[in-house]
Amino acid sequence: MRVFAHVHGAMGSGSTPWQLEGFEVGLDEWITLESPDSDLRLVVTAWVLSRFDDPYLGVRRELGFPNLWFGPIPGSAHAGRVVACSYWIIDGERRVRCNGFATLNLPL
Repeated sequence: MRVFAHVHGAMGSGSTPWQLEGFEVGLDEWITLESPDSDLRLVVTAWVLSRFDDPYLGVRRELGFPNLWFGPIPGSAHAGRVVACSYWIIDGERRVRCNGFATLNLPL
């Protein structure tokens, strides 16, 4: 994760940021599959970077999966659809592992 590793290393807060895994690959796969415009790519990428500080913000745990979290990405709604992401949170290790991105019909 070249981009995300660089940002992670640049953070100077006192708390330890979460480690993000697989988000760069997940973003690339979503972009290749769905060809979103540049503005939407920026919205989604900025949201991913917010996971360094709080991966629980704005998402919910999926029933039946103790560590799988899912949620729509704020600001990504367009034409009756919204971009969503699911990921695994390994709390004790402060790791967040991307499960995937998708553009879904509203309402969720």
